[in-house]
Amino acid sequence: MTNASPALPTGCVLRPATSRDIWAIRKLVLLAKLDPTQLRWSQFSVIEFEGQVVACGQLRSFQTAQELGSMVVAPAWRGRGLGTYIAKHLIEVATQPLYLECLGSNLAAFYARFGFVPVSWRELPLPLKRKFSLSALAATLVRLPVTLMQYRQSRE
Repeated sequence: MTNASPALPTGCVLRPATSRDIWAIRKLVLLAKLDPTQLRWSQFSVIEFEGQVVACGQLRSFQTAQELGSMVVAPAWRGRGLGTYIAKHLIEVATQPLYLECLGSNLAAFYARFGFVPVSWRELPLPLKRKFSLSALAATLVRLPVTLMQYRQSRE
């Protein structure tokens, strides 16, 4: 992985999502007030504890790039390294240039720790320009700061 990863808490397991996980994923995404569209269980990795999904992240594939999205850790599990663990995992398994969009400076700072840097809308591949333009418009309407980022750290 890109840096030393924290160990998962005892009893937690990182695994690819299955079709049975879609409702748990949707619940986490909705509770986090993230975009609930384009949730494809087959593109998710999840962390479960005793059969319950407690964190998830999606690696969406486009023609020339991938997007790290729908990263959520259940509120009761925050602060234990699960977000870091799943982010590093998704970065490691990405096979194309990797991008993300985030609302707020706290999330941008979180992703910067892994090698993501802010980029302008003009620097995005065409499929992501289309996708991110809709969320940028929505964020403008409700006055939320949106940061577009690309992973630029060398892969080890």
